[in-house]
Amino acid sequence: MCMCVCACVCVPAGLKETEYIVKINECTKRVTCKVPGKKAEKTLTFNASETPVNIAEAANIMNDLASKLNLMGNASTAEIKMGNVTGVIAKLPKQNQTSMNFGFMSGGNVNILEENDVVMDFSESVYLSEEASKMAVENNGSFAGVLLFPDIPQIDQSRSLFNNEMVGVEMGANIFNLSQTINIQFANVNTTGFNATCVSWDGKNDNGTEANWTTEGCLTIEVNGRISCNCSHLTFFAILMSPTAVGKDGGSNSTGIISSSDLKTLTQITKAGCGMSMFFLGVALFMHFLIRKNKASEAVKILMNLFVALFFLNLCFLVNESIAKLKVSAACVAMAAALHYSMLATFTWFFMQALHLYFNLHQISTDIKYYMCKVCSTGWVVPAVVVVGLLASSKYDLIKVSDNNGTSVSMCWIPDSTVHTGVNIGYYSIVFIFTLTVFIVTVVQIKHFSSKKAKTRDNISTKKRVFSLLGLFCLLGITWGFAFFSYGPLLLPSYYVFTILNSFQGRMKHDH
Repeated sequence: MCMCVCACVCVPAGLKETEYIVKINECTKRVTCKVPGKKAEKTLTFNASETPVNIAEAANIMNDLASKLNLMGNASTAEIKMGNVTGVIAKLPKQNQTSMNFGFMSGGNVNILEENDVVMDFSESVYLSEEASKMAVENNGSFAGVLLFPDIPQIDQSRSLFNNEMVGVEMGANIFNLSQTINIQFANVNTTGFNATCVSWDGKNDNGTEANWTTEGCLTIEVNGRISCNCSHLTFFAILMSPTAVGKDGGSNSTGIISSSDLKTLTQITKAGCGMSMFFLGVALFMHFLIRKNKASEAVKILMNLFVALFFLNLCFLVNESIAKLKVSAACVAMAAALHYSMLATFTWFFMQALHLYFNLHQISTDIKYYMCKVCSTGWVVPAVVVVGLLASSKYDLIKVSDNNGTSVSMCWIPDSTVHTGVNIGYYSIVFIFTLTVFIVTVVQIKHFSSKKAKTRDNISTKKRVFSLLGLFCLLGITWGFAFFSYGPLLLPSYYVFTILNSFQGRMKHDH
C-alpha cells in the first residue's frame, strides 16, 4: 500500500498555474482543472503607455467606456487591454436583465462567470446585481464595464490601497442606493498590523493627483483572508490599508486609532473652544492696550505676550484645514510654519511666566537691566530659530489625520513623526518639567500661608483657592501634558481632557 498526493493543476490559456493538493489512495496522478467562467467573445487592445495611469486618467478611461461599444461589433462581451489596465465590458440587454459576475486572475486577465461559479480561484471578483442592471437600463445605460487599475501610488506615508489596485465599475448611468448591493471580493488580504477597510471614490478630483476615498455606502466583511466590499453604488473601489497601533507584545492595539465619531466630536469641541478662547483673549488684549498699557506691571506684560501667542495659535489652527484644502504647497508650508511658531512661542511664554512667578515667590529681584527686553527676546526669538531651521530643512508639508474608517482630514504640519517627537515633545518636556515644578512650589507656598489663617476663614476661601490653582494650572500650560504624554488605553480620555481644558484656557486667563 502506498500513500500518494495528487497535484491538480489549473492551466487556463495564458494564465499562471494554480495548484491544488488532494489526497487519494494508491496512485499518483496529475490532472488539469478548468478555471470557472469563460473568456470574453472579443478582445479590444488599445495602444497605451506601460506607465501606470494616475487617478485623473483612470476617471477619463471609465467615462469613455461607452465609446468602446462601437468597436465590439456583434459581440456581447469584450476583454479590454489598455497598457497595464485590464477589464471587461458587456452589453446590457433591453429586457430580461440578470446579475453579472467577473473574476480577475493574478495577471489581470478576466473571466466572465456564471451565477453558480466559485470565485475562490480569482484574486478579485466583481458581482453586479440584477437590480443594478435594471436601474442602468431604465436610466439609458447600455453596458457594464469593470476595469482593474494597478500600480496606484501610496496615499501618504502610512496608508495605501491593497496591492496598490483599485477597481472601476461603470454602467453608463448614475447607480446608487441599491438594496441588492454589488459585491467586490479581494483574496489573500494580509491584515496583520493593518486596518483593512472598503472605500470608494466618485471619480471626481480637484488637482488630478489625489482621490477622496470614503467608506460611505460600503460594508466591509472579512472572512478567512478574503475581504468582501458590499456597496450600494457604482464608482471606483479599493481596500484602504492603514496601520494599527502595535503593543509591546507585537499585537495590534486598536486604542491607537481614533474612531470616526471621536474624531468628529473632538474636532467640534476644539473649533468651538478655539473660537471661545480667541474671543476672551481678544477682549483681554483690547482692554490692556486701551486702558492699562502704560500702567502694566512686568507680570501683566508677560501675561499679555502669552495672550498674543495663544491668540495666534488658535487662529492658525482654525484656518489650517482651509489652507490645506487649497493644495498649494507654498501656502501649506507657510501655514505649517506659522502654526508651529505660534505653538513653540506659547510654550516659551509658559516657561517665562513660570520663571517670573518663581522670582516673585522667592523674592528674587527683577531689577535686571533691560529685564523685559531680555524676556521678550527669549519668548519670541528662540521658537523662531527652531522654525527657521525646520524651514531650511523642508520639514513642513501636508499631512492627513485618519480615523479607523479610513477617512481623513488634511492639515499643514510636520509629516516626519521623528522630527515631531524630537522637536515638539522634547521642547515641551523641558517647559513641562520647569512649569510643573514651579506649580508644585506654588501650591506648597499657598498651603503654608493658609495654615497661618483662621480655620473659618480658610473654609470660606477654599473654593476660591481651588479655582485659582486650576487657573494657574492652565496659565502655566501644564494641560498640554495630557496631549503629549498619554499612551495606550489613556490616549483617548487624555485627548478629551486636554481638548476641554484648553477650550476654557482663554476664559481662565481672561478671568485671571
